[in-house]
Amino acid sequence: MRIAIAGASGLIGTALTRSLRLDGHEVVRLVRRPARRGDEVEWDPVRQYVDTAGLVGCDAVVNLAGAGVGDHRWTEAYRREIRDSRVLGTAALAEAVTTLDTPPDVFLCGSAIGWYGETGDRAVDEEAPPGDGFLPDVCVEWEEAAAPAEEAGIRTAYARTGLVVAREGAWGRMFPLFRAGLGGRLGDGRQYWSFIALHDEVAALRHILDTPLAGPVNLTAPAPVTNREVTAAMGRVLRRPTPFPVPGFALRAVLGGLAGDVLGSQRVVPARLLDSGFVFAFPGIDEAIAAALDPRGVPAR
Repeated sequence: MRIAIAGASGLIGTALTRSLRLDGHEVVRLVRRPARRGDEVEWDPVRQYVDTAGLVGCDAVVNLAGAGVGDHRWTEAYRREIRDSRVLGTAALAEAVTTLDTPPDVFLCGSAIGWYGETGDRAVDEEAPPGDGFLPDVCVEWEEAAAPAEEAGIRTAYARTGLVVAREGAWGRMFPLFRAGLGGRLGDGRQYWSFIALHDEVAALRHILDTPLAGPVNLTAPAPVTNREVTAAMGRVLRRPTPFPVPGFALRAVLGGLAGDVLGSQRVVPARLLDSGFVFAFPGIDEAIAAALDPRGVPAR
């Protein structure tokens, strides 16, 4: 297959690109500068520009681009960046694929479990409506921006990704604290974290590409765990004590708007993924953490 990927330099995009290329697929990467190599395609999400010549012959287009939600404090300016980097990029690509004489078979758009907002201890699947707040609003706009591709008859799927357990990225920033014996539960620790191992994230994205799945698909492990359980698992795997809880007021002071997401509870289950026959390699939190720390790396297939 020939597959175009936006956001190919990010955590998930890098792993997906590697996995596809190892299996002999051709991957072209969308870059925000003039293309310098044959495997690059220029685009500019803000200007709504895509060099569609580079998409000719693609069997699939995958959009994983977006500013990191945990990379900065949530100022008004950064909130706009979070929103625009997702919505404008998706809109540009969705319009671009509709102009091709032979459009791709599938347009796979990144999304997030932020769609559901706060769910408490109530388990939700893809049938649940969007929640209230900034992240649910962003996710709704994000998915709606892909409408041109769907309306053109292109199979369009939305990968609602949970917390990715990996050595890098947001989860990776917790490892040094826990290794130093400074890790602990956040707030009361009762909030649910819907996680997924990076290996399973990549395998699930490939599963969507290879099967007839369309519409929203939750990319989370089958059994979400509480922050208390995550904390205990980190301690077990790293063999470190976890004595220091972080109070909610301290998180709010440090993280600003992101604190609500960290302290909030999202118990999201991957109903459609499981119904389609997908099998998780690392369904439990202990094994997902151990896989992230494996120095040999874990192949995505």
